Amino acid sequence: MKEYIEDRVRAVAEYILASGATVRQAAKAFKISKSTVHKDATDRIEELDPLTARKVRKILKKNMSERHIRGGLATKFKYSLEHSKRA
Repeated sequence: MKEYIEDRVRAVAEYILASGATVRQAAKAFKISKSTVHKDATDRIEELDPLTARKVRKILKKNMSERHIRGGLATKFKYSLEHSKRA
């Protein structure tokens, strides 16, 4: 693995661990695609640091289990804004 990729993988993993960020949030912060973040946070980090990989995987699993809740809240917020504009 090239050095700049290793550096990015470690930085993404540290960011997710420090902030509990979702894949989408990490992608936005690092200005890379969600696919790249996912690949970095699941496959590539495992190769570099298995202990960190386990911690990151735990956070990603938690985020995935809460995904439907965040989606519902976003929809609720969207429609509450539309409703307040009409009033």
